[in-house]
Amino acid sequence: MRFPGFIGPSYTLQSVDTDCQRSVNLYPEINETGTGKEHEVAALVGTPGLRLLSTLGSGPIRGIYTSSLGVLYVVSGDTLYTLDSSFASTTVGTLGTATGYVSMADNGIQLFVVDGSAQGYYVTLSSNSFATLSSSDNYLGADQVTYQDGYFIFNKPSSQQFYISSQLGVTFDPLDISSAEGSPDNMKGLVADSEKVYLFGTESLEVFYDSGAVDFPFERISGASIPLGTESPFTIEKFAGGIAFLGRDKRGRGSVYKIQGFQPQRISTHAVEKVIASLGDLSRARAWTYRYQGHEFYCLNVPGASTTWCFDAATNLWHERAALSSGSLTRHTADCHAFAYETNVVGDYTSGNVYALDPATYSNNGDPLPRIRTAPHVTKELKRIGHYSFQLDIEAGVGLTTGQGSDPQAMLQWSDDGGHSWSNEHWTTIGARGKTKTRAIWRRLGSSRDRVYKVSITDPVKVTMLGADLVVEEGAS
Repeated sequence: MRFPGFIGPSYTLQSVDTDCQRSVNLYPEINETGTGKEHEVAALVGTPGLRLLSTLGSGPIRGIYTSSLGVLYVVSGDTLYTLDSSFASTTVGTLGTATGYVSMADNGIQLFVVDGSAQGYYVTLSSNSFATLSSSDNYLGADQVTYQDGYFIFNKPSSQQFYISSQLGVTFDPLDISSAEGSPDNMKGLVADSEKVYLFGTESLEVFYDSGAVDFPFERISGASIPLGTESPFTIEKFAGGIAFLGRDKRGRGSVYKIQGFQPQRISTHAVEKVIASLGDLSRARAWTYRYQGHEFYCLNVPGASTTWCFDAATNLWHERAALSSGSLTRHTADCHAFAYETNVVGDYTSGNVYALDPATYSNNGDPLPRIRTAPHVTKELKRIGHYSFQLDIEAGVGLTTGQGSDPQAMLQWSDDGGHSWSNEHWTTIGARGKTKTRAIWRRLGSSRDRVYKVSITDPVKVTMLGADLVVEEGAS
């Protein structure tokens, strides 16, 4: 029989006896015609690898941004760089901090950089000249900066206030400041989208627009105060026609939302929320987004999590991304993203490396890129089932010409206690280069009342899983 549910998302619940599915470095892609092989509605496609573009000092990469003129800017450690279309770097200036996240925005004339300190930095785009601002310039510090209608907009740290620059400039009037006062919580982050400015507090969200008023141009939209905020400002990202973020309110925290207009919708699942609930401080959580071949991904890194959780707006499903270190899964290397020079560019959270997200690269900068699918439970009324064979339906014949991956292997494990413990690995080939009729099949697999199968591939080859087939026989109870 075709294995129902083999193609699917990451969805492990409080008890693995209920559901323990995982898709690591694999994401479901819907067959829009509905006429796929064996009538599968989707396949599992391998996530892109990391191809090194440039190394900028010792890192970490704190922020990455493509200006409105198409130039890529990167902050690594305490240094701001530009990268040209060949990803050769030029030093632009030095920040007063070397760690922590940075936020960038530009108005077509200047690029502004904030790092959470009392200093601000800007670059004149035409000349790449760098300058620093401080309180003597009426700059009040900021964690984040955004842009709307000619104004740079900043949060004032540890307050309810936000303030703006001069229009199409980087000077500051001490009177150009206002407050988000619908709730008494402090502002955590802000983003401009669709001619509106969304101001996030720890437990509230207010929306402002440019009214053109003489004293201060931004006014709150009546009725656009929402009792939902965030403690994780760097999870606020424009995404799929709206804004996604890790939410918090007076009743709790740990769900991911997408807001369009003034209506937040929960997009996280119980499986994602279970992971978030097990962690402590969420203030350093960070998200990045990118688009590829009709998919738009929201990728969430939460300190302490063993993987990066990614939501696909094309399917409304979550999967995980991970690196492999000393035999264990660790969070994905990428921490921030920009699209520049027709490339999805990401920055390394541990070093000064800048990478391309490359679907034709099958490793993380030379390190293994594990592909893991843990399937749903195979059980029927808890009767004993004999398992005669398991066949992985996979694109075969994808081996490399030489070296590791020239005879790529898939590893099968199973659990007969609902996903609590696992058998040894059982290996089989998925086909040397050109061997497209190779069958990845395992036989004589014993019997069980409740079995979970797990397939892993770590060789640096293309991986597309189309499904799986089981030959089983139901026995007596």
